[in-house]
Amino acid sequence: MLDITQKLVELIRLASTSLPDWVENRLRAARETELPGSPAWNALDAISRNVGLSRQNSTPICQDTGTPSFYIQQPVDWPQAGLTQQVRAAVTQATHLGYLRPNAIDPLTGVNSGDNQGGETFPELHFRQADGSRLVIDLLLKGGGCENVSAQYSLPDTRLGAKRDLEGVRRVVLDAVFQAQGQGCAPGFLGVAIGGDRAGSYAIAKQALLDWPDVVNPNTELAALEDGITGEANDLGIGPMGFGGKTTLLGTRIRAAARLPASYFVSVSYMCWAFRHRRMVIENGQVSYE
Repeated sequence: MLDITQKLVELIRLASTSLPDWVENRLRAARETELPGSPAWNALDAISRNVGLSRQNSTPICQDTGTPSFYIQQPVDWPQAGLTQQVRAAVTQATHLGYLRPNAIDPLTGVNSGDNQGGETFPELHFRQADGSRLVIDLLLKGGGCENVSAQYSLPDTRLGAKRDLEGVRRVVLDAVFQAQGQGCAPGFLGVAIGGDRAGSYAIAKQALLDWPDVVNPNTELAALEDGITGEANDLGIGPMGFGGKTTLLGTRIRAAARLPASYFVSVSYMCWAFRHRRMVIENGQVSYE
């Protein structure tokens, strides 16, 4: 089996220190919609300057480098055990190099492992066997601030007048944004799951964040709901970092999953402006990063 540990270290470095172009472009476009000199404009300007310095110096975009979540599509000739070992080794190296902050804390003792190794669940590894010869690894670094304001609702929700329909979904998702205010480091991105069980629903919502920038929702109703939620959230006036302004969300992605008759969960995975998602593809011995 090919040793790709150093390639994985580079994937982690890119994710932690260099925002994807499409994210940076949305942040710059958002700055242009705000009044020059306003708190919202200054926040977005500071964010843009920070993004440039982080890339230039190969330093983390945010001091909270989050949970390293790897989504791996592996061909049959890439053993899962070997990939797991290499991913873990790369995470340890990246931590020692300063691309990741030590974040794995034992919930019982409060002890930080110091190398981002936290048993079977930290870092997160999600495997899916795929046809063909391409190995595809997506890395998502999701910090604690935006994770804290992520939410799950069980419909109907009488408090919000949300029934078991898309209007109910709209109401609870906008409530999640309103409750977050600036604590999720707006402007943010939303991954939303409709359906599933409690655990699966949130996992799907988080995976929906991987649909950027290329995936267009094939369901026209959900595509319209995505645009509608983003637009209405921006009308709330929460703005960048909660300072007020026109930009609270930079996008919404929604996935639907089969549910039990008794359950109707809506899960919202909030991602901060530091949308640290990178992809590595290995095919025919060639490595590329996206």
